[in-house]
Amino acid sequence: MSPRDVAEALLRRWYVSLLVLLLTAAAAYPVLRPTPVYLSSAVVVLKPPVTGNQPNQLTNLQPPLATLSYGVIQQLESPAGREELASAGVHGTYQLIPRNSGTSATPRYLIPSVQVQARGGDPAAADTAVRRIIDVYAGHVSDIQEAQGIAPESRINASVLVTPSAAQVQGTKSRALAGTALLGGLAAILGALWFDRYAPGRGSRRDTAQEQEQEPEPFSRAGGVPVAG
Repeated sequence: MSPRDVAEALLRRWYVSLLVLLLTAAAAYPVLRPTPVYLSSAVVVLKPPVTGNQPNQLTNLQPPLATLSYGVIQQLESPAGREELASAGVHGTYQLIPRNSGTSATPRYLIPSVQVQARGGDPAAADTAVRRIIDVYAGHVSDIQEAQGIAPESRINASVLVTPSAAQVQGTKSRALAGTALLGGLAAILGALWFDRYAPGRGSRRDTAQEQEQEPEPFSRAGGVPVAG
């Protein structure tokens, strides 16, 4: 099909293109006025217990702590963990992201910090969801050590390094509008071409069938009896 054929089809089926473009314009309204979405984020770090040999808690961040932290994250990302978070009042979209806060000499996930993120329709709801996730996370850390019989003074503790703070998610309207316009234009062209190709064929077949039904049967000149075809 040449460009001329496409242009002629668009002219013949202009009403199809117009309908698709009107639907595209209606779909672009939510892009111009999107529903506000807020992203809350916090950072949690596992601290080892204070000992006489290591008085500074932050200087004893060893790989076993990162292993414990990542194990708890896997528990919360499992179906049972998601049900537990849902029962705690956490709904919507959320993430638990292990952070690599080390240097080039530090292996990935060596530093046992976790970034907790949650999205909500308002800042308070997003912050509340993050706090509840942190509570469930800290509870799992404590339960694992309690099951091992570790004394409370010797346990690893989850501490909030960065408190929850929500900010509105800002999208790029120009890109969204460009994508919507591109999809709408493509749908208009394809719709006009499809309708131009298949609708006339269906219509001609329907007209031919109606003409065959309405065509009278031939009669003989002698007795007026229909002649068998």
